[in-house]
Amino acid sequence: MDRRALIRLAWGAAAGLVPASRSSAQLRFDGEPFRLGVASGSPTATGVVLWTRLMGLARGGLLSPPGDVTVRWEVADDPAFKVIVRSGQAQALADLAHSVHVEVDALAPDRWYHYRFMVGDAVSPVGRTRTLPAADARVARLRLAYASCQKWEDGYYAAWRHLREESPDFVAFLGDYIYEYPGTGSRVRVPTGGWVLTLDDYRQRYALYRSDPDLRAAHEACPWLMTWDDHEVQNDHAGLQAGSGGPRDPAAPSEFPARRAAAYQAYYEHMPLRAAVWARAAAGGSLRLYDRLQFGRLLNLRLLDDRQYRDPQVCTRDGQRGASTVNPATCPIWNDPARTLLGAEQERWLEQGFGERHSAESRWNVLAQQTTFGRRDFRAGPGESYSNDGWDGYPAARERVLAGLQKHQVPGVVVLGGDVHANWVGHVKADYAQASSRTLGVEFCGTSISSHGGNNDRVTERLAENPHFVLTDSEHRGYGLVDFSDQRLETTLRVLDDPTRRDSGVRTLARFSVSPGSMTLERHG
Repeated sequence: MDRRALIRLAWGAAAGLVPASRSSAQLRFDGEPFRLGVASGSPTATGVVLWTRLMGLARGGLLSPPGDVTVRWEVADDPAFKVIVRSGQAQALADLAHSVHVEVDALAPDRWYHYRFMVGDAVSPVGRTRTLPAADARVARLRLAYASCQKWEDGYYAAWRHLREESPDFVAFLGDYIYEYPGTGSRVRVPTGGWVLTLDDYRQRYALYRSDPDLRAAHEACPWLMTWDDHEVQNDHAGLQAGSGGPRDPAAPSEFPARRAAAYQAYYEHMPLRAAVWARAAAGGSLRLYDRLQFGRLLNLRLLDDRQYRDPQVCTRDGQRGASTVNPATCPIWNDPARTLLGAEQERWLEQGFGERHSAESRWNVLAQQTTFGRRDFRAGPGESYSNDGWDGYPAARERVLAGLQKHQVPGVVVLGGDVHANWVGHVKADYAQASSRTLGVEFCGTSISSHGGNNDRVTERLAENPHFVLTDSEHRGYGLVDFSDQRLETTLRVLDDPTRRDSGVRTLARFSVSPGSMTLERHG
């Protein structure tokens, strides 16, 4: 289909304005059409995006026969749908893998709702969603879960089952929703398909991940705030530069732009994102994920994207692309101020936001992004060694963020991250080279849902080398919970007993509290 026509259809489908080309009564499904479940996200004070994707017979899980399909939807005050507050029709577009994105509006602020989809005689699972509080509302409390990195072959998703039971208001997913590997070295379960390279490959891999009942149930429980990292496209890719891994890399890096475009489309097809996000990407631009969400006067959250707009990593070993540990003394362009992790446009947007009223008047200001923010020197004693793939590899870009926080005196700064398959908890410092420098906020970088980590053999050494951190743990998989109130935040690190077991138990690794006045981490247990 012509891309402009597809953009128009996507906009119309989200608003329920596109007439169906095929009656659902004519369709014959191979099993449950809603087998990938439902999800919600992109919330505002008066609306939310509802998502599902119809599954059928053809290769890649598309419907057979092909064609756009009308899907009915309802939003209710109660799970029995006795009080329906909004309803309508939406289009499952064949050219978007029969995904459905309904942009519901005219809802009340700070309210829980229930929703479902229907096609023919089939009814989807019931999802639970909610709107944001009004921007100036007094909010007593908010529970935000954060998680990342759910490699299929490394473990089961018991973490999602336990997270759902914690009753979060929102989930911030911080990247690596899927992995593009063939999974031949699996320790637990092997993904279907080989290397993920084409649009059909990406669609099948998302369908595989969404087939997990614990992941589906977590999506049904509350809205998710979505951003990505590298594996949604390719390991360690940077902007338009290919990363590492795959049968066509590095022999044919010129194929990467097409691969990235396919990955971007599949990501939109499987996430509760607004049509405007896809329209920009389909027109040849970025798939803009960075955004700001206001939870009354309690919390201002900025969701960042540090993968799509970044400059390539520098000084990777042997001239390869992607990540490596680097001694900055051997890398002349390490501190080049022109290099960026967020891209110039996103950097300007972030710095401008630091100076706006909603930041100054919020009790807490959260930066939810992909990886560790604080400096991590992996070499004990003299000399330095840093990863070139995260903020450490872009020190001038990090300095600009720190300068913006100080210039605008942003209160209650909390940085959330993922990517590194380990928990790191520490203080955000004005100057990481000086342990006594001013503390600007706190950081909670979370471990993975299932992706393999490391061991804790060098914990004491790493904390001594990086005194701004107070905890690091690489051995455990799990998620984090942050409970916000006016008086304090409390963060609980939850970890699995055994991620290779579907029935794994969960326990608390550590708990921290922070008061907005001191911004000093206090550990409890």
